[in-house]
Amino acid sequence: MLIKRLLGAAAGFALSLAVTAGAHAEDVVVFAAASLTNALNEINEGFTARTGNKVVPSYAASSALAKQVEQGGPGQVFASADLSWMDYLASKKLISPDTRFNLLGNTLVLIAPLESRQAKIELTAKTDIAALAGDGRIATGNPDAVPVGLYFKQAMERAGQWGKVGPKIAATDSVRAALAFVERGEVPLGVVYATDAAVSKKVKVVGVFPDTMHDPIIYPFALIVGKESAAARAYLDTLRAPEAKGVFAKYGFKVN
Repeated sequence: MLIKRLLGAAAGFALSLAVTAGAHAEDVVVFAAASLTNALNEINEGFTARTGNKVVPSYAASSALAKQVEQGGPGQVFASADLSWMDYLASKKLISPDTRFNLLGNTLVLIAPLESRQAKIELTAKTDIAALAGDGRIATGNPDAVPVGLYFKQAMERAGQWGKVGPKIAATDSVRAALAFVERGEVPLGVVYATDAAVSKKVKVVGVFPDTMHDPIIYPFALIVGKESAAARAYLDTLRAPEAKGVFAKYGFKVN
């Protein structure tokens, strides 16, 4: 009888611990640029295992996510693939300025389907990108909103080629959508980040855009005003820790 009472007490104590832990666990809603998908998924697993706080990510174009934040979306953490959309939210006082920091960089690359006969070339301002596409189109993010498309448009404008390249753009709503176009062979070329090309087994990099052709590719992170929970702050701290930086580097990001 004593053993049964002890076992019952132990079970009750264990249940109490589980309930207590669950009561303190919080979801952290992360709005992140699509190019961060693989790296953040790995980091998120470790964060949840260590803290018990579940990460709920939403991956899309930075432009779309910024608009969701503006419309009162549930995001607590915003991670953009460029400075302009973070600045946009800052101008509307929607991000907590003391939590903002720049963490990552990336490289713009030209890709083709793996089976393509397109050889790797050295890209310069004089490279005729439009001619490389032939009668086909070039997939990239919407050049008026999606960061990867904005960077590519800027590179082509600086090279004096946008007039020829612009009409050949197959605009997508995110960098991963552009990657998928090339993977399926729907277009002969695409412009994505090096980190996106690296996670695909269906494309190859045929050219790397020199950093001088466009503004630096910078990923800023911040908390959304009114959503600065302890769990969200802990998540941001995790992203800056050596272990997370190692994960980002593994996926090809430049880590500040």
